[in-house]
Amino acid sequence: MKFEEAKKEIEKLRKEINYHNYRYYVLNQPVISDYEYDQLYKRLVELEKRFPELITPDSPTQRVGGEPLKEFKTVEHKIKMLSLDNTYSEEELLEFDRRVKKGLGRPVKYEVTLKVDGVAVALHYKDGKFVLGATRGDGIHGDDITQNLKTIKSVPLELLTDDKELKNIEVRGEVYLSKKNFEKINKEREEKGEPIFANPRNAAAGTLKLLDPKEVAKRNLDIFIHTIPAQPGPHHKSHFETLNSLKEAGFKIIPHIELCNDINEVIKYMKKWENKRDELEYEVDGLVIKVDNFEDREILGYTIKSPRWAIAYKYPARQAITKLKDIQLQVGRTGRVTPVAILEPVPLSGTTISRATLHNEDEIRRKDIRIGDYVIIEKGGEVIPKVVGVVKDRRTGKEKVFRFPDKCPVCGEKIYRLEGEADWRCVNSSCPAQIKAAILHFASRQAMDIEGLGSVLVNKLVDLGIVRSFDDIYKLDVKTISELERMGEKSAQNLINAIEKSKERDFVNVLYALGIPNVGINASNLLVNEFKNIDKLMNASLEQLTAIQGIGEVVAEGIINYFKSPKNRRLIENLKKAGLKFETEKIVAEGPLKNKTFVFTGELSSMTREEAQALVRKLGGHPSSSVSKNTDYVVVGSQPGSKYEKAKKLGVKIIDEQEFLRMIKDFKK
Repeated sequence: MKFEEAKKEIEKLRKEINYHNYRYYVLNQPVISDYEYDQLYKRLVELEKRFPELITPDSPTQRVGGEPLKEFKTVEHKIKMLSLDNTYSEEELLEFDRRVKKGLGRPVKYEVTLKVDGVAVALHYKDGKFVLGATRGDGIHGDDITQNLKTIKSVPLELLTDDKELKNIEVRGEVYLSKKNFEKINKEREEKGEPIFANPRNAAAGTLKLLDPKEVAKRNLDIFIHTIPAQPGPHHKSHFETLNSLKEAGFKIIPHIELCNDINEVIKYMKKWENKRDELEYEVDGLVIKVDNFEDREILGYTIKSPRWAIAYKYPARQAITKLKDIQLQVGRTGRVTPVAILEPVPLSGTTISRATLHNEDEIRRKDIRIGDYVIIEKGGEVIPKVVGVVKDRRTGKEKVFRFPDKCPVCGEKIYRLEGEADWRCVNSSCPAQIKAAILHFASRQAMDIEGLGSVLVNKLVDLGIVRSFDDIYKLDVKTISELERMGEKSAQNLINAIEKSKERDFVNVLYALGIPNVGINASNLLVNEFKNIDKLMNASLEQLTAIQGIGEVVAEGIINYFKSPKNRRLIENLKKAGLKFETEKIVAEGPLKNKTFVFTGELSSMTREEAQALVRKLGGHPSSSVSKNTDYVVVGSQPGSKYEKAKKLGVKIIDEQEFLRMIKDFKK
């Protein structure tokens, strides 16, 4: 085949494949079979192999390709990606409408869409081709995640339109994960012993931060386009109508969009979806209400934080009533015995709830929770299920008062509750439940990051007596692992490679992996910066430890008691011989946040809490997990918890995410 013939056929194939992708992934109305589609795709791959000079970035074959990135580039948003003000009541919606009418001097039409709980992104098109995709970031700068967004099949790589005003456009949307895919990913992570995602939004955000597009593609992300930040041209005056034009151009537009004549129609729409949203295959936590006309938006303008022409309405946290079938005890790596409510499965906010924590014995007594009760379940912050009360009117008299046993449910040893503590503890360090939980913690991502050492495999290794302590992990070999049920030689070799690679982890990760009581990743950083090696830390006095800002007396006593144990000291010597790092040459960071203590509460939109804490450390500050009078700043995200209330009581300075980002703007690299 000649070059020109190949070029024409490749262009024709790309147009056909793009059209069929649109029919399948956007409209859900395929017009050819999977086999026919595969034949078109294979032909394109074949021609591009023969004529590699004809491969272009917008080719359907280039959705997943190239080597993993080392880091994301930072890009500037020409039009700021501001967050929306939140509202929680009809009265606040009416007040928003009054402000809009006052600003324009007349009534307006509102476009209303469901607020999908996902990750905000911007897509840029030049001459109809997808050229750039970015996260919101701080609203001014975001990360270039073009390669990751290309893996989403509903993102058109080339637009299906001849409208010149739409061919050079920026659109914004929400990358999301369906409930079905979310449950699948969490199940896989649980089997591997990896921490599960709190909700689909966290999973989507975490996926977009992956540096390898091939890994992103495995998660099956999707996207809804919901916003055009600037009027594309004089022929497009209505945002609602322009969105519908974009649908014909190949975009997957936010569904159930409605144009309302006034605020009363908006409120009807709000009530209509309050209970219907659970029927959807994706999470919805509210509505977005926007002035429809582009020119009206320009007149209304913006505040520093948000547009005056749009607002988000958040649905309140909802509750469900279900039967408490049983109360079971769960033993953690520190020996803490936690009561867990086993429930009749009940749908709530898009997921099925069958378990909920009961915290401790005092909580059960305070709420008078009994086995057989009908209980009220609520998702705190639309994420974590908890038992908030009992429906005592439905009691029959057959309900049973729960009494804490005096023996560990796993090893049978006596359990203890110390004076002044709320928790019961199993003090048997050989308890299988503690060993399993401790090993899973040791192998976790922030600790030794041993991929493949998940809960199923750990259970086998401990039950068979192959692994009894952390150092036993470094004695494993391919033969031992491959002989286990459902473990082949390739899987065994991958695990041994991951174990070997874990020896490269920094001292701070090793210290955190040990699981010293109350020593999290933040405390580990403080201790490593202060003592530099394990020997100095093991011999530190109570006074030396409590002199470190962020290390209190309880944490200090836990550290001293841990290192008093000959067994723990032998473990550390064995891990040293295995090749783990127990010293560091790192110097305490100097930066704009030096010696400032930060606490984060609620959900951040531009980064995870762990990333924010790492950034504080990088710039010389101290991230902390608890609020005290020594805290300098509490950074509040969406749906903050009790730390926010405590900060207000103590008079600690409270800032939002945008203010935090402004503090570090010139230093974030």
